[in-house]
Amino acid sequence: MSDLPIHAVLPELLAHLRDRPTAVLVAPPGAGKTTAVAPALLGEDWCTGEVLLLSPRRLAARAAAERMAALAGDSVGGTFGYATRLDSKRSAQTRVTVVTEGIFVNRIQADPELAGVSAVLFDEVHERSLDSDFGLALALDAAVALRPDLRLVAMSATLDGGRFAALMGDAPIIESEGRSHPLTLRYLSRAADARIEASVAAAIRTALREEPGGVLAFLPGVAEIERTADALGEVPDIALHRLHGQLDPAAQRAAIAPSDTRKVVLATSIAETSLTLDGIRVVIDSGLARRPRYDRAAGMTRLVTERASQAAVTQRAGRAARQGPGVAYRLWEEAATAGLPRFDPPEILEADLSALTLSCALWGVTDPRNLRWIDPPPDAAVKEARARLLTLEAIDADGRPTAHGRAMAALPLPPRLAHMMLRAGERGLAGVASEVAVLLSERGLGGNDADLELRLRRWRSERGQRAEGARRLAARWRGLVAKAPDQPQDDALATCVALAFPDRIARRRDPSGEHWASVGGRGFRLDPTSPLARAEWLAVAETGGVAAGARILSAVPIERATIEALFGDRIETCRHVSFDPATGGVSAARETRLGALRLASGPAADSARAEVEGALLEGVRAHGLALLPWSENATALRTRAAFAGIDALGDEALLASLDTWLLPLLTAKRRLDAVEGLTGALEGLLGWDALQQLNRLAPARFETPAGSSHPIEYGAESGPRVELRVQSLYGLSEHPTVGTQRLPLVLSLTSPAGRPIQTTRDLPGFWAGSWGAVAKEMRGRYPRHPWPDDPAAALPTLRTKKADARTGKSR
Repeated sequence: MSDLPIHAVLPELLAHLRDRPTAVLVAPPGAGKTTAVAPALLGEDWCTGEVLLLSPRRLAARAAAERMAALAGDSVGGTFGYATRLDSKRSAQTRVTVVTEGIFVNRIQADPELAGVSAVLFDEVHERSLDSDFGLALALDAAVALRPDLRLVAMSATLDGGRFAALMGDAPIIESEGRSHPLTLRYLSRAADARIEASVAAAIRTALREEPGGVLAFLPGVAEIERTADALGEVPDIALHRLHGQLDPAAQRAAIAPSDTRKVVLATSIAETSLTLDGIRVVIDSGLARRPRYDRAAGMTRLVTERASQAAVTQRAGRAARQGPGVAYRLWEEAATAGLPRFDPPEILEADLSALTLSCALWGVTDPRNLRWIDPPPDAAVKEARARLLTLEAIDADGRPTAHGRAMAALPLPPRLAHMMLRAGERGLAGVASEVAVLLSERGLGGNDADLELRLRRWRSERGQRAEGARRLAARWRGLVAKAPDQPQDDALATCVALAFPDRIARRRDPSGEHWASVGGRGFRLDPTSPLARAEWLAVAETGGVAAGARILSAVPIERATIEALFGDRIETCRHVSFDPATGGVSAARETRLGALRLASGPAADSARAEVEGALLEGVRAHGLALLPWSENATALRTRAAFAGIDALGDEALLASLDTWLLPLLTAKRRLDAVEGLTGALEGLLGWDALQQLNRLAPARFETPAGSSHPIEYGAESGPRVELRVQSLYGLSEHPTVGTQRLPLVLSLTSPAGRPIQTTRDLPGFWAGSWGAVAKEMRGRYPRHPWPDDPAAALPTLRTKKADARTGKSR
């Protein structure tokens, strides 16, 4: 295998690593970097310990170890071994261990010095998985503080090595050419309404007729793979293989290995990089990928089917030309390629950062952004992760790990599942908890039914290497937390799920069981035909879809008594007083809540007086002052103040000062129409000086020369107005005014019987003008009353002439 392109640059790479601890190797797919670099390091004087080769996937890790062992004429577990979560083959003689990125993160956290390790190779760093970025950040931090002799090599299949070189202290960049075989691209447009499985199956049939060699078809997920296999049906002289992460290792090896029969491999994106599938000459690309996307609004990670990136479709097409000339069929128009996103977004920008934040806290870094990253984690994601870890009791208020958090991190599980394992172990449920952890970590075990209990029963009875490996993994995890033999409990499964996902405990909202409300405030949906739909309560483990209506993918019924036993310290009983603007009154209810979920409710006759008064106050604040029972005097007072330019009684000012003037009037009241004393409250709000100013500028009443008093209507359309008998104004030669601008009062003058006779803003003009004609008419109608020719000089009176004569007031 010395003809691999990577061998041309290995001497340069080795020379750099003799003088400095970091390097970046850029080598296209097919160059041989995955299987050639690690063995080449073993002969270097500085390489006296183990070489760790990080691989993004378990399948690729196992395949790389097997390939290196085969090239060396050795068996796996000798000089070359691997370690993944479900499988491991290594021994004391192992010098090169291929590990998944998550395994490396756990290892360096347990041993920051990486004792006995001489080099760490980060393969496929361009994929930008969260564990890869984090593992590199930890390794760089450890190298500076503890291991300046540790060699770190970032290996990328894209020309993005410059950013990694800068991150790694201006590391040298070594570039290798790829192995170039002719590659033909063919574009097959697909109708928008055509199912992807039918289109892929048709393209496979075309390729089998027109092209030599095996066929590799890329589909977004396992369901599409199975439907494509059904659409293909029986194809003579063809070996049909599936290739995805849920398969047994034996089935995965069969898809990769050489075969005497022409192969058709239906694969997910697992086959994009790090693997060479023997005999493949044709690639069928659906152009779709299914990736986890963290929905921050929902607090959930969901799988999303989306268009593959330009980088991904280039990697896929290259699979066809690894071993010779190849053809790639793309199921889209050629012009559409430019519209694909250039790269997959780095996982760190979209992932749930709870595990990362806890790991950083254990590393001694309370803020993950203080490490060295290609792309630092977003602030909002870090804050959310801290809040979740605080709820799980993993960190304290300062972000430092608690004893429980350290115990969680010691388990090879995400924070939620680690928390569940520990708390379930304390309850004698370690066995069930470990099974739940495996079921939720390894997709497809026990089927895909939403009923988690049904899936657990199926898995327990399943045979096969994958099922057995998963049971061994569960037993291993159980051993990490079990303090005593398990105690059989009817609600064991529900308890475990609820411990892991307390925010997803849900209650049915309708008789069909389609709609559910959760403790975390999110709404869930469930297929009404599912047996779970008959339950009143569910402990929900997995959901999918958008936040507004996420579908329940796995759950188990749970009893309310179990919920109360688990989370009694979080259940709150409170009175809720609400205001009804239609009636102006309040109603009080008592509620028992767990988070956003109402457990029970009913009327609360004993609601506190302060709560009722507060609800009335807030009702006025929300719906306006018009709800109050304003008397004529109170309304007049506010109108006078507005005329006088005193803002203290305006709507805005009164609403801002409700606590001062209205709250004392609400004592022992349950309705706003029972409020009394508004006028006095407003006068008290004004104070003595302002009242004096108000009485001066806008007096409430007009005092006539005859001694009568009449209310002034300041809200009249024509301006401040007063209605009074004309005789009361005899002797008045100047027109009365109000306000700072001496605005004339509108005088509505009436006869002794109260009938209107004249309206004027100019009393002297009225006396000198039309009064004569008015007086003549009035003498005829009311002869017993005085109607002087010169009213400005006459004595004011409201009595008849005879009455005035008796009192000596007639002239």
